[in-house]
Amino acid sequence: FLMNDSVDMARDVCKAPEGYDQDLSQMLRDLISNNVPVKVCGTCMSRCGIYKNHPYFDGAEKSTMAALAEWVTDSDRVLTF
Repeated sequence: FLMNDSVDMARDVCKAPEGYDQDLSQMLRDLISNNVPVKVCGTCMSRCGIYKNHPYFDGAEKSTMAALAEWVTDSDRVLTF
């Protein structure tokens, strides 16, 4: 679940910084291609990130905080970082 400025990671325009050995956007695409849900806070989609108004890539699902709460409640484990 992406929220706040992390929503940029699900936009095609986002590229890994030069010299950085991890491409977080590509990691999300890989998750999506493996049928792992990648959900994006709908409110944050319209108000956050430096790439505001740029489109999101296919497979990134617009979601809500209520859906996040349900996802957490239904899960066996929750990871935060």
